[in-house]
Amino acid sequence: MSIQVGERLPQVTFRVMTPEGPVAKTTDDLFKGRKVVLVAVPGAFTPTCHRNHLPGYVQKKDEIMAKGVDSILVTSVNDVFVLDAWSKATGAEEMEFLSDGNADFANAIGLSMDGSGFGLGTRSQRYSMVVEDGVVKAINVEDAPSKAQNSGADNIFKDL
Repeated sequence: MSIQVGERLPQVTFRVMTPEGPVAKTTDDLFKGRKVVLVAVPGAFTPTCHRNHLPGYVQKKDEIMAKGVDSILVTSVNDVFVLDAWSKATGAEEMEFLSDGNADFANAIGLSMDGSGFGLGTRSQRYSMVVEDGVVKAINVEDAPSKAQNSGADNIFKDL
């Protein structure tokens, strides 16, 4: 069963890129004491993620932040180097990209998917969440990886 509204995020370690290189950050490091919009995508540079999902968050970042959000975080089952390149290619460097390279987080919250039919292996489902102090306040999961409507930037405003 997947994580539900009112539940606390599990403790996992992500990898994030810094000017000094990759560093480990835990769930507490990223969510404790903060209001965060978490956006999950199946894969950096994949068509729906690259053309439809992330661009809305880049375009609406200031409007989202104006709603009292401390940070917009983007996670994917990609390595930290790919996510760093993707953040630069999309102009999203002001957002923090969380590498869930082994799908530890996606599996722990019950939102992993099998993309092996497309040569992708285990991936995260596409979703957006509003998380306050580590607790899920809202979650919007897509019913297909090729869709980015429920989890898109325009839809997140109803949860803020």
